[in-house]
Amino acid sequence: MSGLLTEEHRAHVGRRDEPRTEVVTRRDIRKYVVATGQTEARLLDGEEAPPLYHMALFWPVVPQEELTEDGVSIDELVPPLPLDRAMAGGLRVEYHRPIRAGDVLVARRTLTDLYEKEGGSGSLIFYEIVMEVTTEAGEPVLTETTTRILR
Repeated sequence: MSGLLTEEHRAHVGRRDEPRTEVVTRRDIRKYVVATGQTEARLLDGEEAPPLYHMALFWPVVPQEELTEDGVSIDELVPPLPLDRAMAGGLRVEYHRPIRAGDVLVARRTLTDLYEKEGGSGSLIFYEIVMEVTTEAGEPVLTETTTRILR
């Protein structure tokens, strides 16, 4: 093991960012449904969002010059790490109920894990973020677990 991660890095595990609130509209659902080629009538009317609608809903809107080379905003929840070439490591979404037009949704993200492994081409750093989405009243909507790999 290369020892890239320090105790200071690991101290960020458990850290949460500020909750983000978004309002779901029929129009936004319909635009997403059309853009992604959905054909079910219950989705086309914009009353219920299809799976993965939430993916970009809570992304921060930042000026283009604040994006990384690959067009992603810097995640302030993750500390600066010694490796910076990011790859997708996995995505798991557990739906508790559908997202509906008129919902006021609140997302809370937590850095839940940060570790390193030795790969065939060298050291790798893994981190996991769990995003819990609820209604404004606190009713669970979905839990998303994202794993990223840095090399």
